Amino acid sequence: MNIRDIRIENFDYPLPDERIARHPLAQRDRCLLLFKDSDGALSTRSFHELPGLLPAGSMLVYNNTRVINARLRFRKGEAADGALIEIFCLEPVEPADYACNFASVSGCSWTCFVGNSKRWKSGELLMPLSIDGHDFTLRATRVSREGNTSVVRFDWDDREITFSRIISAVGEIPIPPYLNRGTEESDSTDYQTVFSHIDGSVAAPTAGLHFTPEVLEAIDAVGIARRELTLHVGAGTFQPVKSDTIGEHDMHSEFIAVDRSLIGELAAIERRIIAVGTTSVRTLESLYHLGCRLAAGLPADVLPQWYPYDPSHPDLPVAEAMRAILSHLDTTGENTFVASTRLMIAPGYRYRVVKGMVTNFHQPKSTLLLLVSAFLASDPANPDWRAIYDYALADSRYRFLSYGDACLFL
Repeated sequence: MNIRDIRIENFDYPLPDERIARHPLAQRDRCLLLFKDSDGALSTRSFHELPGLLPAGSMLVYNNTRVINARLRFRKGEAADGALIEIFCLEPVEPADYACNFASVSGCSWTCFVGNSKRWKSGELLMPLSIDGHDFTLRATRVSREGNTSVVRFDWDDREITFSRIISAVGEIPIPPYLNRGTEESDSTDYQTVFSHIDGSVAAPTAGLHFTPEVLEAIDAVGIARRELTLHVGAGTFQPVKSDTIGEHDMHSEFIAVDRSLIGELAAIERRIIAVGTTSVRTLESLYHLGCRLAAGLPADVLPQWYPYDPSHPDLPVAEAMRAILSHLDTTGENTFVASTRLMIAPGYRYRVVKGMVTNFHQPKSTLLLLVSAFLASDPANPDWRAIYDYALADSRYRFLSYGDACLFL
């Protein structure tokens, strides 16, 4: 079966609204953990037991991205008392580098969703601000529109104030739409992982939300190596597949950055790699294919959606693909490999790097459910994911989606 012909209706399941967790547990690491061991046996554990379930000598890799206050609310008119216009920052345009954009002190531009867009036909939106004793006005101008997104230019006239300080002061954490509630003060901490420190995401890598300092210390105590990478999660992660077949779905692009040291370890060691969350899975598997592209003399700034399934794919050993990236970094003089990935992982995909994953329960008909299904069974006709989800749905204790419970698959 051609992977592009997979029908998304086969990845639907009934998710009662009351099973969606609106808030996390007060103690993050006491959520349930559905454990599928390497023999396929299922059991219900508690997340704080994770360190004892990880294979001896394995390496845990997690995403260090931090969710930004990406939602800005403007009102039209010089007095800022007109129609409410909501601007949801998705990805930096100018400067295109995340760190440089956040450090901007006079202006920057972003690709954005614009709420109530019909009421903003032209002109500037103004937001009078006072931050740390600095009084100034933030101005937003729509530069262009394409499809359901716009490029918005932000300008302000105080060079001591960075864009990062602006959104931290007046923006809102963009919680998932399926929570069906407004952002609350508690989300500022609840919707961040304990290891988040690189600003850029508009959604949390939610499998990481269950970790606490105590769990990390216990992981260290049993000799499991911990490493981090960066994938800035885009709003496309919430976009269900609306086409009948996945071949018609346009996979969203996301920024990845991986330090040379981790790539070197992946090239040299035989550890079992356990990825925390689908974002870490996507980054690690993308690294492999980007290395294959470099080895083949192809551009590696963007990983195309269907490249892993291309008959011309060189299918190198993992170590060789990683060495190709190291050689590229030698040439460029960089210590961090940066690219964008549009990788589609679906049943029929062959995992190269990841041997286990910690993940949450995902939305029906989502690309994240496809990714998990591909890990659980390479045969599209053998939907192991469904038995696992049926197991959790049959137990009323399990809570679903971003603030819900977790799974460990080996």
